[in-house]
Amino acid sequence: MAHQVSLVLYCWLWVHLCYADLSAVGHVYPLELISGLRTLECPMSVMTDSYKAGHFLMYPECKSMSAYGEFREPFPNMEDNRFVFYGMRHYIENFVNRKWCKADVDAAEIFYKTHKAGFTPYPFPKDLFYKFINENDGYLPVTIEALPEGTVAYIHTPCFIITAEEEYSRLCTYLETILTMIWYPTCVATLSRYTRDLIERSFKKSVDDELVSSSLFMWLLDSRLHDFGFRGCTSVEQAVLGGSAHLLNFEGSDTMSACYHVQFHLNGGKPVGTSIPATEHSVMTAWESEEAAMLNEIEHFGDGLFACVMDSYDYDNALNVVLPKVAEAKVAKGGTIVLRPDSGDPVEAVMKGLYAAEKTFGCTTNSKGFKVINSAAVIQGDGINYQNVQKILDAVLEAKFSAMNVAFGMGGALLQKVNRDTMSFATKLSHLVYANGEERDVMKTPKTSSAKTSLPGRLFVCRESPGAPPMVYPLGDPACKGMEPVLKVVYNKRPIPGVFDDFETVRERVRREWAAIPPNGKPIAPQLQTKINNILRSRGHKV
Repeated sequence: MAHQVSLVLYCWLWVHLCYADLSAVGHVYPLELISGLRTLECPMSVMTDSYKAGHFLMYPECKSMSAYGEFREPFPNMEDNRFVFYGMRHYIENFVNRKWCKADVDAAEIFYKTHKAGFTPYPFPKDLFYKFINENDGYLPVTIEALPEGTVAYIHTPCFIITAEEEYSRLCTYLETILTMIWYPTCVATLSRYTRDLIERSFKKSVDDELVSSSLFMWLLDSRLHDFGFRGCTSVEQAVLGGSAHLLNFEGSDTMSACYHVQFHLNGGKPVGTSIPATEHSVMTAWESEEAAMLNEIEHFGDGLFACVMDSYDYDNALNVVLPKVAEAKVAKGGTIVLRPDSGDPVEAVMKGLYAAEKTFGCTTNSKGFKVINSAAVIQGDGINYQNVQKILDAVLEAKFSAMNVAFGMGGALLQKVNRDTMSFATKLSHLVYANGEERDVMKTPKTSSAKTSLPGRLFVCRESPGAPPMVYPLGDPACKGMEPVLKVVYNKRPIPGVFDDFETVRERVRREWAAIPPNGKPIAPQLQTKINNILRSRGHKV
């Protein structure tokens, strides 16, 4: 009895207090260290949806099973079905690569004993878990292939394929929940890229061609959309993931957790994200006057690039009265002031800021006839989303200001206002081999929602020529011979060291492929489409 009580106490402590860091996953800490451990991490044996735990009893006996994940819908209102794939490294390295130990299963067993309705025992594959812990050194015995980080592809292109074999086949979709979460960083990376396109088009219309063709142009463009989203996230992990995804396209970010993570964990110490000194309302209102607050900031940072929030009391007064009072001090320092409105109509606020800056500091007119304000600009960070960026840029160019006078800070709309349905990500079984050796292509075909139709069979993602978009063929189709495979094995029954590229390589891949791959392509090869159509017809669907 004492032994049972000790085991229950041990497992309870493990569930609530284990895992001080990822390098220690799978190891139980001495009790004297428990007080310093984190409480929000769980064993991998419960890192899935509840119903997944019982599926090992529901699947037929098989020699192998394969499942894949895809985006089924384009990003809303973009008229473009491309996406930027990103985030697999995070889920592989932090979750899939975990080495399980007996404590993972012991702890989970205590939980599963009361998890079914009525607080009764819930089925879970305990014996299979113990088996691979003993026979596969604690690593989940599945194989995962995935698109390289930063790959640009069309919807319906498989992002990953999971394969499990023999008695472990029934664990094929156990990781679906974790791997499906790549929808989030991919959605952020894609939205950020679309916004970059929007800004770049306005730049090319209103910035001197000489500047557009120079290295300075990329630096200016890289700083135009700033990540303001940290405080609006639901967790630090979300901020790091989403903030990192944004850094594929821009370098401006106040989400320092993401900047730090990318620099030191993904990019070998090479910096990626940057910011500038800036006031907030608390700083402005802490001084007896806005003028004093601005003069203090100019004294400290006026020889470089710095930002000042302007609407703590009265935006019009700050622009038309206070700004001219500090102009001499600012000009003497020689730097660039970025004016930040934080309330009101976003378009109106930006235009007021531009006109006030022009009046106070003057401007030049470039070769395309657009005004460039002298050492001043405006950043709009309130109410910014893709649509408002478009409205603001339209108004800026209509008033004959160059787009280089304006920057944007996007917070919740960048890191928070996306969900799994934004691009309808799903993971589905596609192929199995029964215990008797019979193969079967699996395909979901709901008559009430053709958009949820899945892809059948074993799939091969390849490029028909170098630089071409990924295409999807039936695996083994003769037409694929010699084509470059795109999916790479990122986990093969155990971790694969060095399988992921550094962040700079991923950024370059995004830039190269986004420029080379046109919008609105179809990734399904004719051979696979024929197979799909035949199955649909056989099930009474109209094709």
